[in-house]
Amino acid sequence: MEIYFGEIELARSRLARDRVLADLLTLARDSEELLKATAQDASDRTQDIRTRLNETLQRAKATCAQLQQQAVAGTWEAAQKARALVHKHPYESVGVAFGLGLLLSACLARRKPAGQP
Repeated sequence: MEIYFGEIELARSRLARDRVLADLLTLARDSEELLKATAQDASDRTQDIRTRLNETLQRAKATCAQLQQQAVAGTWEAAQKARALVHKHPYESVGVAFGLGLLLSACLARRKPAGQP
């Protein structure tokens, strides 16, 4: 079996993208709460900060939407690559699936039902 380091790096970048997306969503939620909490403050400085925060929040939401679309596209690409790999190596794929099935059945057969010695 071959190891493709490019796939490992791709998985790491997906994990990093998912973390950034989660952080952006949290930031957006917290920013909206802050905007609601400061709605009664009518000072010029507060209004200026609220305006800038609202603009930044809109850009963050747009970035979140874009990252979510990329994540869906990445999942689709991974499924297509897996399909192509199975079509390219059908016998190896069947062998791996068979081996995993045997291993799983052996593990399950070793487990004894509750109440039996």
